[in-house]
Amino acid sequence: MFDSRPLAERMRPVRLVDYISQSHLVGEKGALRMQIEKGITPSLIFWGPPGTGKTTLAYIIAKESQRAFFSLSAISSGIKEVRDIIEKSKREQGLFTARNPIIFIDEIHRFNKTQQDSLLEAVERGWITLIGATTENPSFEVIPALLSRCQVYTLKPFDKEDLLALLDRAIKQDVELKKKTIILKETEALLRLSDGDGRKLLNTFELIVNTFPEGEEIVITNDKVLEIVQQNTVLYDKTGEQHYDIISAFIKSIRGSDPDAALYWMARMIEGGEDPQFIARRLIISAAEDIGLANPNALLIANAAFDAVMKIGWPEGRIPLAEAAVYLATSPKSNSAYMGINTALELAKETGNLAVPLHLRNAPTQLMKQLGYGDGYKYAHDYPNHFVDQQYLPDELKDTRIWHPQQSPAEEKLHQRMAEYWGKRFR
Repeated sequence: MFDSRPLAERMRPVRLVDYISQSHLVGEKGALRMQIEKGITPSLIFWGPPGTGKTTLAYIIAKESQRAFFSLSAISSGIKEVRDIIEKSKREQGLFTARNPIIFIDEIHRFNKTQQDSLLEAVERGWITLIGATTENPSFEVIPALLSRCQVYTLKPFDKEDLLALLDRAIKQDVELKKKTIILKETEALLRLSDGDGRKLLNTFELIVNTFPEGEEIVITNDKVLEIVQQNTVLYDKTGEQHYDIISAFIKSIRGSDPDAALYWMARMIEGGEDPQFIARRLIISAAEDIGLANPNALLIANAAFDAVMKIGWPEGRIPLAEAAVYLATSPKSNSAYMGINTALELAKETGNLAVPLHLRNAPTQLMKQLGYGDGYKYAHDYPNHFVDQQYLPDELKDTRIWHPQQSPAEEKLHQRMAEYWGKRFR
């Protein structure tokens, strides 16, 4: 019977002896191995890049210690699911062994403060042993009260020897690959593309193997690997080129006023496990850079979306993010503020430290007043419409234009007001 599970799942080890990599933790003298063998497993946080075996290690610990195992993903679960499992753990404690059950939470950094708080009592009272997995620094992403109750272990990317061992085991032991004739002529491209990610290595290898016709000898070369992968780039890599390509497509879709494309690329990031805060930050940047003064409310909406994600967590956070993306994509566009600050920065570099006009200088001491600091300054609020014509730029730049309004209803009004104030300078 054909096993349709992905190769990485079929090759997931279930015993510590079969676990490849992380020898500093589970090798002969590894600190975690000694704890497992003694049956002493405190609450843990596994911190490391994707595909380094965090989930697998949690499963193995549960099996080796003969504990009940409950698994949640912070991407799709909330407080209700956490509380349900804690209650179930309390009821079932002692049915399997005298040891408390393990709750494994993948992507624990996706939980907001309230969601993480919901775990505290259960961990402190020993109702559960928590194992959290995160790709983000737990010092910043896990609340201090929870972090202080857990031991943090760092998992490292697979090295070359680990990756080659993983490939060799898959070819020799996988029920589907054993049916094929596979010759590993070259492996450099496979190893480079995997970037220390064991899961990515196996998924890429399976993709390549499955492109060969049934019954044909499979010869793996660097050129063949690159050719097939380039034709089948469907994975989203949070740290690689695909990450930057997709966020670029997302921002350009907003800039180009295409809400459908903006939502699609956002969905690709979400499905790929992108940090929601990263998406929210990009929305704020886009609101300021691409929409700007054409619709100043866009920046408020983007900021509100960021705050909402921080408060409500995931998966509900996808809704305000989507709302902000659509709002930004459908807003009028202007980059006049963005262009203006860039022009000003270039001007500042070119002209050096030009003197502040005397009438604009601060005069906190009597000496400064005697030197003329602040003399002749006109307080704008003392004049009609809160405006008075006076020089604000250095003498050398007094007639220089830096900000240029663009064609949008909002900026046309701003342009008209400036022309009324400054006359020919803004005409």
